[in-house]
Order: sequence, then C-alpha cells, then structure tokens
Amino acid sequence: MKIISVVGARPQFIKAAAVSREIANLPDMTELLAHTGQHFDDNMSDVFFREMEIPSPAYHLNIHSLSHGAMTGQMLVRLEEVFQREKPSLVMVYGDTNSTLAGALAASKMRIPVAHVEAGLRSFRMSMPEEINRVLTDRISTLLFCPTDAAVENLKAEGIGRSGAKIVQCGDVMYDAVLYYRTKALERSTILECIKSERFALCTVHRAENTDDVKNLKAIFAALEKVNAELPVILPIHPRTRKLVDSAGLTTKATLLEPVSYFDMLRLLQQCEIVLTDSGGLQKEAYFFGKPCVTLRDETEWVELVEAGANRIAGATTDSILKAYSEMRGAKVTVDARFYGNGCAAKLIADELSSFSG
Repeated sequence: MKIISVVGARPQFIKAAAVSREIANLPDMTELLAHTGQHFDDNMSDVFFREMEIPSPAYHLNIHSLSHGAMTGQMLVRLEEVFQREKPSLVMVYGDTNSTLAGALAASKMRIPVAHVEAGLRSFRMSMPEEINRVLTDRISTLLFCPTDAAVENLKAEGIGRSGAKIVQCGDVMYDAVLYYRTKALERSTILECIKSERFALCTVHRAENTDDVKNLKAIFAALEKVNAELPVILPIHPRTRKLVDSAGLTTKATLLEPVSYFDMLRLLQQCEIVLTDSGGLQKEAYFFGKPCVTLRDETEWVELVEAGANRIAGATTDSILKAYSEMRGAKVTVDARFYGNGCAAKLIADELSSFSG
C-alpha cells in the first residue's frame, strides 16, 4: 500500500513526524512525503525535518508567497502531477492549510481516497481561511481522524459518515509528539541562552484576522506592552507578521525572536509561566505542559480547554486581553487524558490505514 502524505506548514511537520514514525513500522505500507513549500525557509521548514528526523520529502514543490487562490491553485496542479506519477492507494492530509485543501481536492478529483488527520474541528467562523479549508476537506475525505469527542460530534452533526466515510476518534497526534520529543528538547535546545529572564510569558501572533486588521494588531501590542511591564514577553514572530507590524509603525519592548524550531518552542513552553496566542496548536501545547493560556481570538476549536478552565478566550481588544491575562496568570492546569488520548494517536492512525481496503 502506497500513501502520499501532503505537508507544507510547521504544524503539519509536527503531526507528520508522529504518524510517519508509526507507518515506518508497518511492513505492508510505503509512505512518500510531498512538501508543497508553503513554509519554505530553514527556520520555518528544514529545521523541523532535521530535529524530528522526518523522512526527506520525495517531492518538494516550492510553492509559497502567493495569494490564497494562486497558492492553492498551483498546489492543486502540481500535486495532481505527483499523484498521476505515483498512483498512491491513499492520500493523507493534515490540519487546515492551503496545502491540506489542495491535497484533498487533487486526490478526490482523481478518485483517490483521502485521509484527514485532525478532522472535525470547527471555529464556526467561515471568514477564516482555515475554517473553509477544514470544512471542505472533511466533506471529501474517506477516513476522518478526529482528535477530540467534540470533533466527532461536529462531523456527525454535519451528516458526515452517512455516505460511507469513516470517522475515527484517535486522540491528538500533537500530544504524541510532545511526549516523544520533550526530553530531547530539554537536552538539545539552547534557546534560553537568548533570553534574559527566567520568568516570562510566551506569545505568538500570526492569524490573518489579527495581523491583517491594524486595529486588532495595535490592540494586541498595546496589551503586550502592559504585560511586559510586569512579566517579560517572549514573542517568536512569523516573517509575515513582522512585516505587517513594521508597516503599522508598531514598536514593542517585548523580546522578538525569529521563528523558532520545534525543540526551542517546547523548551520555551517548559519554562514560561503563561501563553498568549492566536495559534490553535500552541493552545494545546500550552495545555500539554500544564500552562494557562489566553487565546487572542473570539473563538477556539479546542472548546474542551475553555470548559476545563485551562484556556480563556480574550478576543483582540486591549482591555479583554489584560483581563484574561490577569485571571489566568497563576492558574493551575491539570492535564486530563480524556481530552486528547494517551499518546497513541499516531499508532491508531497507522493501524487504521493498514487495514484500509479502499
């Protein structure tokens, strides 16, 4: 059985590392990676493959720095060529990026079954590109691997599963990755040598709803200045976000870092006191390390974390962020295995793929 896994962005590299490791243990399966190039430079891509010992991509399409439509369209064309050449039994996609949707569309047009890892998540905000990608991908997938019970219920509510698609609650492969790599990160990362304070808040901002809205961006940075006055803020910043921050004329006393590797991010999570982020993945990773989180959005796909009191939805106004920060700082977070499984999600996925008959 030949599988082609489509990846292109940092969170997908992390998820693929966990699943690919389990697939490699199955003698009846061959996996090829197709890297679209959505995240393309060393600290956004290559370092992940080196650190996490991910197999080198069989195909590197080098498609990036385009509009959503142009990027997705080019990926669709190039991935179709790959699939025609390789004739895989199944195509696997991860998460909610343009690479996810392009891979699923290209496969479905060629009547190749699609497996979607991290299926069923919903923000219920169709203005988000990520929401469009995940909803459309779920509609055309044959195997839907859900990380949470809420994701399963979302798919059932949409009628997915009644037309022959199989829904599997497997747990979260990002939890698998954290369990596997966190000791390695502690041993190998030197990121703390770049940081002056042992106590700090960890922050990331990259969602278009914040970075492309000057009002939101200014409000977030105003809040970060006030947080930084009492607890230093460490902000690894995406190149696109940095460009938009500069264009808005914003300055900050927070410590800005270039995008960090996975091991460095795990080390920062181990050390920080609180996380402020608009990233879906970092919300979970904060929880895996028992750190309280403030989400700089109006909603989250990880509703169980809000219900458990581990995450507070703050939106993107200065006052609401500071209020949530004040309420969450010092909060005790206990990891509950019921939410994301016991670290065996990738093995469950690999076993399901091995038994898949098409």
